[in-house]
Amino acid sequence: MDSQNIISIIQNVGFPIAISIYLLVRMESKMDQLTESITELSKIIEARI
Repeated sequence: MDSQNIISIIQNVGFPIAISIYLLVRMESKMDQLTESITELSKIIEARI
């Protein structure tokens, strides 16, 4: 396997992997916020019952 093949593989596979990692990191923070909101909503609902 020569260096051109390795560079080609990195270019073809590396970019989608980088994008996937970026999106997963962003989604994790959104999921944490959503979990906190659901917890707060549950507490409010329980307090009113």
